[in-house]
Amino acid sequence: MSGTNGFNNLPYTRRVMNLGDMLTQISQRLPQHPALIRGDKTWTWQELNARVDGIAHALAARGIGKGDRVLVHSRNCNQMFESMFACFKLGAIWVPTNFRLTPEDIGGLAKHAGVVAMISQGEFCDHVAEVKKHIRELKVIISIGGDLEGAVCFDALADQPGKIPFVSAPVDYDDPLWFFYTSGTTGDPKAAVLTHGQMAFVVTNHLADLMPGTTENDRSLVVAPLSHGAGIHQLAQVARGAATILLAGDGMDPEEVWQLVEQHKVSNMFTVPSIVKILTEHHSVDAYDHASLRYVIYAGAPMYREDQKIALAKLGPVLVQYFGLGEVTGNITVLPANLHSLEDGKSTIAGTCGFARTGMQVAIMDEDGRALAANETGEICVVGPAVFAGYFNNEEANRQAFRDGWFRTGDLGHLDDNGFLFITGRASDMYISGGSNIYPREIEEKMLAHPQVREVAVVGMPDAKWGEVGVAIVVRANEGFLSEAELKGWIGKKVAGYKSPKHIVFWDELPKSAYGKVAKKQIRDILMKNDWPIGRAEK
Repeated sequence: MSGTNGFNNLPYTRRVMNLGDMLTQISQRLPQHPALIRGDKTWTWQELNARVDGIAHALAARGIGKGDRVLVHSRNCNQMFESMFACFKLGAIWVPTNFRLTPEDIGGLAKHAGVVAMISQGEFCDHVAEVKKHIRELKVIISIGGDLEGAVCFDALADQPGKIPFVSAPVDYDDPLWFFYTSGTTGDPKAAVLTHGQMAFVVTNHLADLMPGTTENDRSLVVAPLSHGAGIHQLAQVARGAATILLAGDGMDPEEVWQLVEQHKVSNMFTVPSIVKILTEHHSVDAYDHASLRYVIYAGAPMYREDQKIALAKLGPVLVQYFGLGEVTGNITVLPANLHSLEDGKSTIAGTCGFARTGMQVAIMDEDGRALAANETGEICVVGPAVFAGYFNNEEANRQAFRDGWFRTGDLGHLDDNGFLFITGRASDMYISGGSNIYPREIEEKMLAHPQVREVAVVGMPDAKWGEVGVAIVVRANEGFLSEAELKGWIGKKVAGYKSPKHIVFWDELPKSAYGKVAKKQIRDILMKNDWPIGRAEK
């Protein structure tokens, strides 16, 4: 043996379980237990695994194997869920997309990933046609419903008789299984490479830190796209045999959500803050029994304290927050249910997104990569087994994302003396006005405490005198009228004068990404095209 520790250059690779075999294992242990539910249709674990094996056999027969990329363009449905495990078992790479992207976006993404096969819902014929322009030799196109030209039917492949169990491909720790495209990807896509070994840790960590005690008796409701965070969340359900419930319709109807919670005694669901807000402010939350809920997990963006209080008042102590990016598969911090409270200073620390996840380490660093002390603001950086393997075919992005082994999140924040993390905002959200750094999140938190403010986003806009000034875009609450002068006077008493927005505009709604995040770049673009400068430049 060689190397300083005597364990380098071992004569074997780091072989790990193929993550697709989680489904195989649970189908053996709980064959007749419900696995997937949509509308009036229920699939058992045995049935689900058999369908997955049918798709895996069909793909293998058409030359799809280890390392091949399979593009999946679909809304949430059982076939999309099944395609994930079929790809995993093959050792192929699942490449799910945001179904809201344009055909041109999907064509560019397919070219970037170098896909060799495509699975698509039939309604997205234009997307398939665009992919064909970029990938001239697709080995197979599989249609979910509808009738795509030159495609074979997903269900016909999944349900073909006489199938034998599919033997999963052997995989190593670093073998990729998922290209996780960053939300809102257009033009120049970045694919975070997730691997079998990394994701095994993520599944274990989710079960330990987010929803401990999950068993086959639990039910999980999907209210977010399976192509991103919800897909990772559902992997953890499979590991413990908890049934996954899909919404019957294509969109999210709050009344359907609460009806399903009551009907199936749902115990957990993954959401984002904007979805929690919609669900808990809808009248139907009071019309159905949701006492079965144990974990309402939210991530993807920080949740404003005022929205958090409303949710806690409606649902009780079931909120679980985690902070993490797709590149770290959500695994940076956790704020468990017992640390959420309606009252500030009781069992929770207002404004925190929690402490480091098990096996992960968080540090706050300055621009030169030096670790900062407690309560100093800098970039949030992280190391640990949940960090992705890097961006596919993008060395420049990898150089920017990693420093001395630390993954740089691009988010700003600080750790308190007890190791709790507070997010100030994205580095790109910070603006400099008159030489002072302004972090919008602090201002947004304060403005949301006003009873007539439903939503708010603060952005920095160019200004001849100050360099940049703050503009608050506000969505009023249903009742009452709120003027710019009134809100300016109110917020002026809550934050320092140099932080107070110089302009306040009122919109009917804030633009959001497909994953519920406020799209600040889009807000700036709209202001630049239509509303800027607002009035006269300040003198």
